[in-house]
Amino acid sequence: MPTKQVSLTVNGQKRTGQAEPRTLLSYFIREELGLTGTHIGCIVGRCGACSVVLNGKVVKSCMVFAQQAEGADLLTIEGLAEGPKLHPIQEAFWEHHGLQCGYCTPGMILTTLDLLNDNPDPTEEEIREGISGNLCMCTGYVNIVESVKAAADKMGRSRRKPSPSRRSRRSERPAS
Repeated sequence: MPTKQVSLTVNGQKRTGQAEPRTLLSYFIREELGLTGTHIGCIVGRCGACSVVLNGKVVKSCMVFAQQAEGADLLTIEGLAEGPKLHPIQEAFWEHHGLQCGYCTPGMILTTLDLLNDNPDPTEEEIREGISGNLCMCTGYVNIVESVKAAADKMGRSRRKPSPSRRSRRSERPAS
């Protein structure tokens, strides 16, 4: 089958590769662009392991052809951290043990990013609904939900600037 050049912005950088019309975006990301953090699970859109952010919204990359992403803006798990500094969602998943084998984790983290961008302070029910398209075979989701709650708190704190009165109360607390 003839290939076509696909150009898009991936994690803030212009990238180009070749794809046949039937090449799924998940395979294009891994094989053509060499970004293996996007995992391939079911290839029928059920597990969410291949979730990425395409033009600002989370999608399952096994449900999109690479050629459909021409000119798009794509965020993969590799583009979430800022150099060695983890994103607050990644920190929260690490701190609250929101992963076991890690296979679903990249998709779960990017789905969490999308959820928290739409709803910065979700309830537990909203979190469970928000991640319901991502399957984890290793956990009972308790730690994943706790990780999302912690990420919401971390991201909320980074959006808010402490007032002078908050700073002064913090400085008056005895060290523990």
